[in-house]
Amino acid sequence: QVQLVESGGGLVQAGGSLRLSCAASGRTFSGYAMGWFRQAPGKEREFVSAISWSGFSTRYADSVKGRFTISRDNAKNMVLLQMNSLKPEDTAVYYCAADTTIVALTTAPKYWGQGTQVTVSS
Repeated sequence: QVQLVESGGGLVQAGGSLRLSCAASGRTFSGYAMGWFRQAPGKEREFVSAISWSGFSTRYADSVKGRFTISRDNAKNMVLLQMNSLKPEDTAVYYCAADTTIVALTTAPKYWGQGTQVTVSS
C-alpha cells in the first residue's frame, strides 16, 4: 500500500508564493517519476508538473512555465513544488502523484495523494 501526503497549501494573495511538499510512504518509490496535478471547482483535473526519478527530466504545463519549479529528494521520497507569481486561476486542490515514468504520470498516474488546497486571492 502506497500513501502520498501533500502539505503546504493555504491562502495567498496574487503575486505571492507557496511551496507544496509531497511525502511518500509504504512501498518504495525508487525509480518512480513524481509530480503534481490540480483540480479547480467544476473543472477537470489537469497536469501541472512532473519530475523523473533522476531529476534530470522535468515537465511543466504551459500555464505554469516560468512560475513553478519542481524538485525532489529521493532519499526522503519527497517532491516539492515551488509556486511563484501566483494567480487567482491557480486556485485549486493540488494532488501529488507517482508512476513508473513521466509519460505514465502525465496521463494516468498509478498513485495519488488526497490533495492540499491552494487559494489565491485577487
